Amino acid sequence: MGKYFLIESQSPFESTEVNNNYQLAADLATSGNEVTLFLVENGVLAARSFVAAQGLINLNKVTMLADQFSLDERGINSSELASNIEISSVTSIVNAMSQGQKMMWL
Repeated sequence: MGKYFLIESQSPFESTEVNNNYQLAADLATSGNEVTLFLVENGVLAARSFVAAQGLINLNKVTMLADQFSLDERGINSSELASNIEISSVTSIVNAMSQGQKMMWL
């Protein structure tokens, strides 16, 4: 199967399309693909454990990363993140591209 690297820059609090993007990630993973969801810009707002979007919590088979710079810019500490979200940087995007993963900016 394929490897997908999805980049989400909006929060579900500003766009209803974001939940569809979460569902796309879940569907790709359920189909046997390796899926990474990278939260950047306002996308990191949904990563906080006390407000985590329901669609984001249910992505069990998806590797989820949150951009450190975006977290810092929004005053979000690592201790506030949902337990299934790892902190990363835009270097992850470059690495995924160099590995030939299919990229989608949602």
